[in-house]
Amino acid sequence: LQWDLPAMDSFDLTRAIYRLPERAFVEQRDELIELLDIGSLVDKSVRNLSLGERMKAEIANSLLHRPKVLFLDEPTLGLDGTFLADYNHRHGASVLLTTHYMADVEALCERVIVIHHGSILFDGPLRELADRFATHKTLVVTLSEPTDLSSYGEVVDSTGVRTTLRVERAHAAPVTARLLSEHDVRDLTVEDPPIDDVIELAFASGNPT
Repeated sequence: LQWDLPAMDSFDLTRAIYRLPERAFVEQRDELIELLDIGSLVDKSVRNLSLGERMKAEIANSLLHRPKVLFLDEPTLGLDGTFLADYNHRHGASVLLTTHYMADVEALCERVIVIHHGSILFDGPLRELADRFATHKTLVVTLSEPTDLSSYGEVVDSTGVRTTLRVERAHAAPVTARLLSEHDVRDLTVEDPPIDDVIELAFASGNPT
């Protein structure tokens, strides 16, 4: 973006650089302005925009020619991640996202590459990351009455009828079956560890894929 000019002027410059047909340019420009909610910003000088506002305007400018591959570094610092998912679905673009925010990974990514000290520790579907590095699962059990469940696994938390257990991944299914057969279970969930913990375990392993 040109620092001293409104973003709209930079949009016109981008159109000229990429030789975009007027109709296609206007359609894409207006769509991006609406999706990013920057209608009130594009006529202001870029120098008067906040960092987040400028990031949105820069994203719009970068997408005017509908690129098929996006390389983004920590983009959700100033951008709603749902916009990236929407762009991906609308235009079939591949998005390479570099981030330390695991919530973004869970919300946006199908494939994950974990890099540590220059080595690739994992490259594959997000759903397989926990299978590879997490040795345990978390069981959250709600019974009809308070019960000591320490014989089923490591008790992480217990508040009345609700108990959180940590069990070996291989034992999760049989422990779940035992709980259901031996107690009046009102609710039970089986979860992988939080993605932050899984990434930490991946780093700790130090074993390239």
